[in-house]
Amino acid sequence: LTDDKFCWCHRTMSQPTDWNRTWHTANPDLTQCFQNTVLVWLPCFYLWLCAPIYLLYLRRHDNGYICMSHLNKAKTAVGFLLWIICWADVFYSFWERSHDNVISAPVHLVSPTLLGLTMLLSTLLIQYERMKGVQSSGVMLIFWLLALLCATVTFRSKVLQALEQPSTVCVWRYTTFFIYYTLLLVAFFLSCLLDQPPLFSNSVKDSNPCPEPGASFLSRITFWWITRMMVTGYKRPLVENDLWSLNSEDRSHRVVPRLVNWWNKECQKVKRTDQKTMYSPKQASQNEGKDGSNVEESEILIIKAPKKTKEPSLLWALCLTFGPYFLISCLYKIIQDILMFVGPEILRLLIHFVNNSNTPSWQGFFYTALLFICTCVQSLILQQYFHVCFVSGMRLRTAVIGAVYRKALVISNAARRTSTVGEIVNLMSVDAQRFMDLITYINMVWSAPLQVVLALYFLWQNLGPSVLAGVAVMILMVPVNAVIAMKTKTYQVAQMKSKDNRIKLMNEMLNGIKVLKLYAWELAFKDKVSEIREKELQVLKKAAYLGAISTFTWVCAPFLVALSTFSVYVMVDDRNVLDAQKAFVSLALFNILRFPLNMLPMVISSIVQASVSLKRLRVFLSHEELQEDSVERKGAAGLPHSISITDGVFSWSKNESPTLKRLNVLIPEGALVAVVGHVGSGKSSLLSALLGEMDKLEGSVAVKGSVAYVPQQAWIQNSTLKDNIVFGQERKEAWYQRVVEACALQPDLEILPAGDNTEIGEKGVNLSGGQKQRVSLARAVYCDRLVYLLDDPLSAVDAHVGKHIFDQVIGPQGLLKDKTRVLVTHGLSYLPQTDLILVMVEGEITEVGSYKQLLETEGAFAEFLRTYAAVEPTDNNGEESSLCTHVTSSVSSASKPSQTTNKEEKLSKKTTNTEAGKLTEADKASTGRVKLSVFRAYLKAIGVPLSCISLLLFFTHHLLSLFSNYWLSLWTDDPVINGTQPNRRMRLGVYGALGLSQGVAVFGYSLAMSIGGILASRYLHQSMLYDVLRSPMSFFERTPSGNLVNRFGKEIDTIDSVIPSILKMFTGSLFNVLGACLVILIATPWVAIIIPFLGLLYFFVQRFYVASSRQLKRLESVSRSPIYTHFNETLLGASVIRAFGEQERFIHESDRRVDHNQKAYYPSIVANRWLAIRLEFVGNCIVSFAALFAVIARDSLSPGIMGLSISYALQLTASLTWLVRMSSDVETNIVAVERVKEYSDTEKEAEWRHEPSGLNTGWPTVGCIDIQDFGLRYRHDMDLAIHNITIHINGGEKVGIVGRTGAGKSSLTLGLFRIIEAAEGHIFIDGVDIAKMGLHELRSRITIIPQDPVLFSGSLRMNLDPFDSYSDDEVWTALEFSHLKDFVSGLPDKLNHECSEGGENLSVGQRQLLCLARALLRKSKVLVLDEATAAVDMETDNLIQSTIRSQFEDSTVLTIAHRLNTIMDYTRVLVLDKGEMAEFDSPSNLIAQRGAFYNMAKDSGLV
Repeated sequence: LTDDKFCWCHRTMSQPTDWNRTWHTANPDLTQCFQNTVLVWLPCFYLWLCAPIYLLYLRRHDNGYICMSHLNKAKTAVGFLLWIICWADVFYSFWERSHDNVISAPVHLVSPTLLGLTMLLSTLLIQYERMKGVQSSGVMLIFWLLALLCATVTFRSKVLQALEQPSTVCVWRYTTFFIYYTLLLVAFFLSCLLDQPPLFSNSVKDSNPCPEPGASFLSRITFWWITRMMVTGYKRPLVENDLWSLNSEDRSHRVVPRLVNWWNKECQKVKRTDQKTMYSPKQASQNEGKDGSNVEESEILIIKAPKKTKEPSLLWALCLTFGPYFLISCLYKIIQDILMFVGPEILRLLIHFVNNSNTPSWQGFFYTALLFICTCVQSLILQQYFHVCFVSGMRLRTAVIGAVYRKALVISNAARRTSTVGEIVNLMSVDAQRFMDLITYINMVWSAPLQVVLALYFLWQNLGPSVLAGVAVMILMVPVNAVIAMKTKTYQVAQMKSKDNRIKLMNEMLNGIKVLKLYAWELAFKDKVSEIREKELQVLKKAAYLGAISTFTWVCAPFLVALSTFSVYVMVDDRNVLDAQKAFVSLALFNILRFPLNMLPMVISSIVQASVSLKRLRVFLSHEELQEDSVERKGAAGLPHSISITDGVFSWSKNESPTLKRLNVLIPEGALVAVVGHVGSGKSSLLSALLGEMDKLEGSVAVKGSVAYVPQQAWIQNSTLKDNIVFGQERKEAWYQRVVEACALQPDLEILPAGDNTEIGEKGVNLSGGQKQRVSLARAVYCDRLVYLLDDPLSAVDAHVGKHIFDQVIGPQGLLKDKTRVLVTHGLSYLPQTDLILVMVEGEITEVGSYKQLLETEGAFAEFLRTYAAVEPTDNNGEESSLCTHVTSSVSSASKPSQTTNKEEKLSKKTTNTEAGKLTEADKASTGRVKLSVFRAYLKAIGVPLSCISLLLFFTHHLLSLFSNYWLSLWTDDPVINGTQPNRRMRLGVYGALGLSQGVAVFGYSLAMSIGGILASRYLHQSMLYDVLRSPMSFFERTPSGNLVNRFGKEIDTIDSVIPSILKMFTGSLFNVLGACLVILIATPWVAIIIPFLGLLYFFVQRFYVASSRQLKRLESVSRSPIYTHFNETLLGASVIRAFGEQERFIHESDRRVDHNQKAYYPSIVANRWLAIRLEFVGNCIVSFAALFAVIARDSLSPGIMGLSISYALQLTASLTWLVRMSSDVETNIVAVERVKEYSDTEKEAEWRHEPSGLNTGWPTVGCIDIQDFGLRYRHDMDLAIHNITIHINGGEKVGIVGRTGAGKSSLTLGLFRIIEAAEGHIFIDGVDIAKMGLHELRSRITIIPQDPVLFSGSLRMNLDPFDSYSDDEVWTALEFSHLKDFVSGLPDKLNHECSEGGENLSVGQRQLLCLARALLRKSKVLVLDEATAAVDMETDNLIQSTIRSQFEDSTVLTIAHRLNTIMDYTRVLVLDKGEMAEFDSPSNLIAQRGAFYNMAKDSGLV
């Protein structure tokens, strides 16, 4: 059947197409045949093509079941009616044949039949969708829309036919068609409505569900569903409760396990291939001797194997996890790329239309409408594409953070040492962010070449082979950009390295800030940070020069391409005339080209950065994990012993020499075992080995039952005291009370402001050392496990408290009496009550036995006991314990002062009012517009002259650019004489010159902006560093270190690299928009009517958006800090978390925090899409109006001006969107400057130095301290912590300071160092009032040995003498007196031995001795010891005391003591009680008076 036969009918012979009727006429119409075939079949084919895929999709995605509703019934009814109407048509055709004996055309049978089947399919689909819970269907909506559009054409045609040729009308077919058309309208309307939510959907359970899943199709493609939040955000700043829950497929619990699974599969694959290479040769040797040879050989093979290993591919794991969803974006991108070229094509047709005055005018309007529709569809598709990309990016970040967190909990100690906390946190913050940024652009890798190829194809059509000249220029640009990208990569790596080091150092400084202040070391460390920062800025500066060159190349590239193409085109042949159509269509295509060409280098450098990050992540995720099987737990159940180690050899990492050797231990169930030995003899390592924290090289370890662990340095979480103790177990009130009382925490709870609801700061800043230890112990006891590993928990508490804890908790009558307890201790008084004692020397157990047995064997232990037993009669309660008691004191204690107190007193009643217990200030989100003062501050930091120069150069560039295009339009309008344009050389020359001068301007402003940005970030970083270091101690107790690190990391990074480039782009797009509007106005002045109206709309949308977007960005960055704070905390307490088996709970908490952060991020990306769609609509309107007015005024317009106007209008949409993106980015990122400046307004300490200094150089020469009516308080709204203290201490006196917990002992030392300023009274040292001195003058001339020994990563020498003010000999002498000389000279690097972060690679006792060495170096006349011997054994304690007696013989020494025996030979003792002086006299007199001191001495068994 030919078409003619198919459509043949007895009334009309109708061809399918007839151009005279359709196109070349003032009143176009389509032929009957075309209407009856193509227009009917098009929607049918669409639905039949989509149905199979759509049905499959619905089977996979079941959202529940929707009950039959009125809407659904209506849709179904309409579908059936449409079906019936189609069949009616079919039956009519049969009836016609039988009655009129007329053979009706086959088309009248085929088309209605096909349409009828399609309507049936649509009705079935409507029902199937309902059963699968689809509330609004895009597939069906598009189908109805398509059917309606096709029918509308037929409708117009039928109406015209009825008016012009009434005789040809077939009444039946007309009637059915009009009914069909009405029903289609109804069906289309119904498909726009939203059905009710399915039963059992998640949104029902959620308090604040995301409206997206329930939004209609139209609402989703236009992102209308977020409007409610935007309105709220416009009326008032958004707060956390306004944020919706995340969709379930974006949450951590869905996303992270998928990545982890794929990654584990990758690792397994690699392991399998490795094993093949490793062990394959071993099979051959099977017949040799059973032992030696085999083993040896396999070992050799294992050693060689690693060279061949293949790395598991993290990239592949990521692709498998996120690829399927991400592929949708590729589909969108292809459609969008093709639609991009519709604009230039329509421009060509429009210029042709203007040139050709006899074309019918409806064609112009048709082109305009087509342009509008295409640009709108393109906008919708582009935004869907971005949405998919951003959501993928968000999931990727969630997955990476989750994977890193999970890995950090199982990583081995050796591996843990290779990455500092700072670096691991960077993996989460910076590297995860890099991926997120890349994923939005990654499609450009294939899309850019596609766009280039398409553009070149159209250009070739337009200009012929001359295009090759342009192509050549582009190809030359690629290597230039590639070189720049490679160089940028090397700089990037260098900058990351400096940044890691800087953050690491800042982290340590913030952790040890108290020590920095006490020693007046702030300046030394400020210089260290500045030195690293300078390196970083040098790299940034080089990168800025490169950036300027690359900006220059890519702003000039499109111009050079155009110039070379046009020159070749014009020069090759005189007959080649550059008319408007050629020039402006080519320009529009060149503008399209500009984007992929600019993007490629960016994408390449992004990929490069991401590959660096990918490698860092892969290395971290491939780190060795702790051996899960190193401690047998399951197999131990049947054994008689609770703990057994057989021939154990352990080391901290596989390639180090073993720390513990030849261990054989059997511990019966329920035994109390003490582990004793000198500092560094491996006591703590033994506990780590039992926990499985060390690498087991040989032997076996079995532990029966669950374990609880109390580390030597208590690990405290930043949450309430109650949460710290309960530690995620169920809350049992009575047991909790028993535990609190047994651990002597009751008195502390009474002092704390909100009792056990008081919030504890990071690392327990507002608790004293003793309190931290007791909370740590209480946590272990509360958890009620079978085996308890206690690492010297009694060292940090007072004698009487220690005795209480031993009796109530650890000892034979304590709460734990039926459990197996391994207690590392220095307290000899407890040893007689233990069942078994292990004596450790240099990593081996030398003696084992009960107290009696060991005394009888006359070994090293017995000798050790004899030496010290005299000092400490056994009934005494434990020197060690004593040790820190004081601290325990709650408020008093030094470390915690300010906080606790502070808060507390305010509410002094011990209410459970939680506010009282608040301590840390969360990062707050500021609200409202960013103040102009912030911009001013930034411009001031750049420097006004530089800012003005940049702006001027910017302006020049854009002016030149406008003029060069205007020049081109004049050129194209030149008259053609004898087939050629006479002035073309002059035109070409001017065009070229304008272009080159543009390039110079671009280079200038790019450079000026980048250098300005670096100057600004240097200034802002330095001032923030100085402001933070000048802050008083109370500031650090209130501010979580996470917030500060966030400022120094993320915010400074933003100021370094983001703000300058965003400002550059913002100014650029602003000038672009203004230029485009100007050109359009010149060409078609009528647009002036529309532009102000659209401008207002635009402005309103932008303000409306920025209000919400800015606030969302702030909420997002505020909720980011807790992720890192929690992660930091986890890394520090990983061993405790593992010992208690609480990994799952911590993972869950981390996931919760990440989701909470993404909850603010998700609306902000959707808000971006919401905005873009609305703005692009405004832009599309401007384009259409420019075209429309050009069509109306076609008689008065020259083609050149029209081409110029529309080619500018086509760019306008992109520039507008970009402008709003940039203006909101400028606002959201400039917040970084606001947050960095924030600390300049907080309170500061007194001046560090007074110029000129009124002190003589040797002050203090005598060391005479005079305290008069002294009192201080932790916060101005609190009571005095100590008051009415008046004492006179002569130079050279040794004074002990004692008192119960909370008596104010530490407060006194804080007053002496002016960590807290006096509230009343004065302290004079050698007659000088310390309140009138500079802080550094005071602190650098008196010395303290603090309670917590803090070391910084760096060499030992730097830790002793950061200012390099002493010679090596002096340093060695100090080490000799502090008994570290042998240890240090045994190290390979001696004084240059690197201390790891926090001094982790030295034992606590060794760190304490280093602090003593610091004091010996300074040798000042006033020395304060704050429980300085807390962590050392008796022997070392004696050494320290004797050193102090000999070396500080003529200095004044103030000692806060727990072990009273250390101060019995002092000249005088000051007894404090409740912040007042109770007694002050020599020890012998005080004992004779039988007062408070006598009672303490009695408790300690000294009288």
